[in-house]
Amino acid sequence: KFRSFRERNKTNMGSFKYIAILLLAIISTVHSCPPSDRAALLSFRAALNEPYLGIFNSWKGYDCCHEWYGVSCDATTHRVADINLRGESEDPLFEKAHRTGYMTGTISPSICKLERLSSLTIADWKGITGPIPSCITSLPFLRIIDLVGNKLTGSIPSSIGRLSRLTVLNVAENHLTGYIPRSLTNLSSLMHLDLRNNSIYGNIPTNFGKLRMLSRALLSRNRLTGHIPYSISYIYRLSDLDLSLNKLSGSIPPSLGKMHVLATLNLDGNNITGTIPPSLINSRINILNLSKNAIEGYIPDSFDERSYFMVMDLSYNKLKGRIPKSISSATFIGHLDVSHNHLCGQIPEGSPFDHLEASSFTYNDCLCGKPLKPCH
Repeated sequence: KFRSFRERNKTNMGSFKYIAILLLAIISTVHSCPPSDRAALLSFRAALNEPYLGIFNSWKGYDCCHEWYGVSCDATTHRVADINLRGESEDPLFEKAHRTGYMTGTISPSICKLERLSSLTIADWKGITGPIPSCITSLPFLRIIDLVGNKLTGSIPSSIGRLSRLTVLNVAENHLTGYIPRSLTNLSSLMHLDLRNNSIYGNIPTNFGKLRMLSRALLSRNRLTGHIPYSISYIYRLSDLDLSLNKLSGSIPPSLGKMHVLATLNLDGNNITGTIPPSLINSRINILNLSKNAIEGYIPDSFDERSYFMVMDLSYNKLKGRIPKSISSATFIGHLDVSHNHLCGQIPEGSPFDHLEASSFTYNDCLCGKPLKPCH
């Protein structure tokens, strides 16, 4: 009897263990990522080669929500929500290897099967080539696209404007070509746009001002042509506008000087003509770079206590006449460069001229006075 009781007890214990294991398996299955998300990630990984750091070594097992490097899931749905893979990181993996990341391969369209993806960062890997998958515009929850610092080719997907939740679009420092898509101006939630260092050509869309939430628009070092759209002045949150080193022409819209929070305006290295709008001089802009254009006329004599410039670079233009005396009434001018123009007359005395070097005034027609040679 005792033996049969012990045997029955063993059987019961075995059953309990089996049920417990079964329950744990069910619970872990419920709380792990769905097989479709796992398959999409493995297909994405298969198109990439990362030879030095082994960042994909953790991509094993059935639960891609648990300790897969750079992958995060939504706590409620357990669907993949974020992919965050940066080639320049302070992660111990990088510190131990004493190097930044390098990765080759392409971004597989299988990424588009991650239907709940909110953030996609594949940045600074230096060797990733191929296009941005056009199907990426079918991901309705996408808020961040950060693909900076690769060798991506092709154009920005033409239907990018479908991503109504997108707040960040950063594709800088790639080899992208093509036009700025017309649909981009439909991104009503976009706050940060960075297209720098590509080969994007054509005009800036005339209705660029529809991007009312935009705070930074960085479009430098491309091949953009045409005029600066007047509508940019409608973007009341814009604080940083960089259109430098393109092939833009026409004049500077005076309305840019009336924007409430615009602090940085870089237009250097274009084919801009016309005169300097006086509105730029007593605006909220404190970094103004208009150098290396074909701007004519006089430096506006409209400086006052609202004029506060950490940098004002007007060099390499076709400016003429005198340096206006009102410049002395500016609250602050840290760096001023008016070299390589056709300016003439005496350089005003006092601040800010007492701390500027001769190189700020050289290569003009007949400027004189400190820090240049005395006037006669």
